[in-house]
Amino acid sequence: MRTHRIAPSLLSADFARLGEEVKAVVDAGADWLHFDVMDNHYVPNLTFGPMVCLALRKHCTVPIDVHLMVQPVDALALAFAQAGADWISFHPDASTHVDRTLQLIRGAGCKAGLVFNPAAPVDLLEWVIDKVDLVLVMSVNPGFGGQSFIDSALRKVERLRRIVDASGRDIRLEVDGGIKADNIRRVADAGADTFVAGSAIFGQPDYRAVIAAMRSALG
Repeated sequence: MRTHRIAPSLLSADFARLGEEVKAVVDAGADWLHFDVMDNHYVPNLTFGPMVCLALRKHCTVPIDVHLMVQPVDALALAFAQAGADWISFHPDASTHVDRTLQLIRGAGCKAGLVFNPAAPVDLLEWVIDKVDLVLVMSVNPGFGGQSFIDSALRKVERLRRIVDASGRDIRLEVDGGIKADNIRRVADAGADTFVAGSAIFGQPDYRAVIAAMRSALG
């Protein structure tokens, strides 16, 4: 049986109180903390960089899961590794040499992940799966929080679960976008084991209650 992980996304937190928000969501039962890093180039938004990760590391007792929506990838991947990230994932179309970038992240002591946008094919994974520790499926288009779940992502998760299982490797299968207590079970049934939730958690008055509801739905 797969172990489920819930990873609240800092993108939806109160940026004026980030340290307090991180502590609150970890105390509420978060398994990981998800960093959505946007560069106003690969996606039309700008969030935070390695210095924020470094500053928050001491407030965070769970793994930091960095999702790079940036281009180019390599320099920022290394900077986040040095800032205390545990997992670093990137979009294949943002890297000139995907295999090299995966090696770079793992060589810096982090787990490496690939991210697939809603319309992106997943065939590339099979050529680098020996260097992948996490696969992240976007169930919204990247760049903004608070979007609705795209149902076709479920088919992609199912396909990726078959690829991951066939590899025999210990690879996390994560989904990001529109995850809520009322749809998390469907996403898990499709094969996901790690769930990013932003406004569904940070937008609510009781973080613990939301995370508990998600765990209850997962069973």
